[in-house]
Amino acid sequence: MGADLARFDRYVLSQLFVLFGFFSLVLVSVYWINRAVILFDRLIADGQPASVFLEFTALSLPNVIRMVLPMSAFAASVYVTNRLASESELVVMQATGYSPWRLARPVVMFGFIVGTFMMVLTQYLVPSSLEQLRFRENEITGSLSSQLLREGEFMNPTKGVTFYIREITPEGVLKDVFLSDRRNEGRTTTYSSVDGFLVNEPTGPKLVMVSGVTHTLNEDTRKLTKTKFTDFSYSISSLIDNPGSFYKSLNQYQTLELLLATDVVQKRSGQSTGRILEEAHSRFNQPILCVVAALIGFSTLLLGGFSRFGVGRQIIGAILLLVMVKLVESIVTDPIRANAQLWPLVYAQSLFGFGAVFTMLYLAARPRRLNKSPSLVEEPA
Repeated sequence: MGADLARFDRYVLSQLFVLFGFFSLVLVSVYWINRAVILFDRLIADGQPASVFLEFTALSLPNVIRMVLPMSAFAASVYVTNRLASESELVVMQATGYSPWRLARPVVMFGFIVGTFMMVLTQYLVPSSLEQLRFRENEITGSLSSQLLREGEFMNPTKGVTFYIREITPEGVLKDVFLSDRRNEGRTTTYSSVDGFLVNEPTGPKLVMVSGVTHTLNEDTRKLTKTKFTDFSYSISSLIDNPGSFYKSLNQYQTLELLLATDVVQKRSGQSTGRILEEAHSRFNQPILCVVAALIGFSTLLLGGFSRFGVGRQIIGAILLLVMVKLVESIVTDPIRANAQLWPLVYAQSLFGFGAVFTMLYLAARPRRLNKSPSLVEEPA
């Protein structure tokens, strides 16, 4: 019987990985195509070759895979468990005396393998690919046209500066220009104009704004000054000559940097210590969530048992449990970011998920007691 159970484990694992590969391929394709369309419009409009487009989409792929792995693990677990139940294979295994805890072993192994792959992604592949993507973006956006001349898009060419153009005419006129400069501490200056032009001068490129207004806010005195102008020139050389000044987000740092050089990362990124530790520990928590997602799909359907009305209610219940796991994450996010000492709460959603799985497997393992009333059949006279 032990050999039969081992074959059953291998059979379930093979089914899980086949369906996991299918769902991963579908979900990654959907996310990747959506990302590719945005990149295609952006890069091709800037005159970049197709090789740059392929490079950017490849560098964004690890992060896309990271996002879909838990969903794929959950979908594969639900589908395979439903198939085993509908074909009475689970019923046969339970009839031979094996408990739900033992039947969950291949699902645990499946979740552990998927979680290991997720660990490789979160600890190395995703940060490295995003950092390389940022580096290549900075190289490409080093030119004036690719960095600033984008219609209908709010851009941050450097930290503290926001730039927007509604439209660029065929003659090169910039329509409805907006520029916000917050680089000077205690003062925010906002420029807006009807028209604008980019002019190359010996001292560097300048933005010439026509028929506009300037608002300057002194944050110390809370005084707002408004100035109208007919034409005004603004030097933009500092916005395009220093590609390294682009903001580096936390997901581009390596995990060891976040944990061992928290103060340095805090100064560079401007994020709180709690936010940095949340990012670091979430990279350990995400692989655990792969195990949780797979077990939730299995245990929910196992608890529901066989029903001639299908497993729609059990699947909805499993989805609601995943929503509750995500809700736990939302609840603990603000306290962690406000107080770095509360970083263990990052793992609260995984503990909640394991608690729900343990409860459902415990209930599925209990013998079902059916209260039968005495038969009232009359014996023949």
